[in-house]
Amino acid sequence: MIKKRLQLLTGVLLALALLTAGCSGDTDATPSAEDAGPARIALVMSGSINDGGWNQGAYEGLDALTSQGFDTAFTEDAAQADIPSTVEGYALDGYDLVIGHGFEFGTTVSELAPEYPGTNFFATTFIPDPDVPLSSNLTFVDAQYYTISYAAGALAALQSESGVVGIVGGGDNPTQRTMILAFKAGATETVDGVEALDVLTGSYDDPQLGREAATAMIGQGADVILHIADTTGLGAIEGATEQGVGVIGFYQDQTEAAPDLMLTSFRMELVDMVQFLGQNVGSADYPAGTEWAPSTEFMWTFTYGGDDYNADLVSSDVWGQFESVFEQVNSGAISVPTH
Repeated sequence: MIKKRLQLLTGVLLALALLTAGCSGDTDATPSAEDAGPARIALVMSGSINDGGWNQGAYEGLDALTSQGFDTAFTEDAAQADIPSTVEGYALDGYDLVIGHGFEFGTTVSELAPEYPGTNFFATTFIPDPDVPLSSNLTFVDAQYYTISYAAGALAALQSESGVVGIVGGGDNPTQRTMILAFKAGATETVDGVEALDVLTGSYDDPQLGREAATAMIGQGADVILHIADTTGLGAIEGATEQGVGVIGFYQDQTEAAPDLMLTSFRMELVDMVQFLGQNVGSADYPAGTEWAPSTEFMWTFTYGGDDYNADLVSSDVWGQFESVFEQVNSGAISVPTH
């Protein structure tokens, strides 16, 4: 499965890279990754590599590159004030690729890329300003956070018996706020009369805040909880399971956190993405100077241990209805609100 996904990712990014090269008129200027040897790759994260989700997935991709012989480095738990100097430090050290993992890296990589043309910068977030041309060593990604959040809202609503569902958010930023908006739309547009609650905690690394947020929504009748909040979200899972309420994992397979109450986990394919970037930086396959936009189906999968979903909790009828919604958001047949 991983090999098949990497082959598909290679094809998609190759097409984008060739398009970019064609526009620049400089198809011969970039040496192949083979000629340059294994790249030096650095990953900077604002959270912990043990968060069971967003940061752990990226780190596991980097760790896989390390095992393949790449020269890698990483920084976890980078404070907001330290992000610019940390990212610049890797550029000064001559790393071929610096990955800033999250929304908070967008401005930093945009400012540093023109100053360090010998380093490629990749931020796992949307392009900050679509009207501003990207330098050839700068790449962003539209990882379909909004469409997957809409789909998660649909699943929560279809599974709910109380008619009330909830979502626990992390950092207070536009991406998280829009994901919450999309989740609520997915719930209310899929099942008439459903109420969708939300708590934006403002933190990705405070389990107690997550537990309190989940407990508060359960007190208002919510019987299915989704989190999009990393370590804070693990606290939300704990709060929900303490009350016997169904949960949906996010970013990683979080089945083990609540095996009896986990509907499924929406897993982002971060491991594959980081591996591809490291293996192809400096080659024609690398999506230089673009905002890569894979399909929702490609970027996200569903997992409950070795299955797609928890069949002891979710009926085949509910899952079938959910898959129909997912197919429609993936194809664009359903328009997901973003404001």
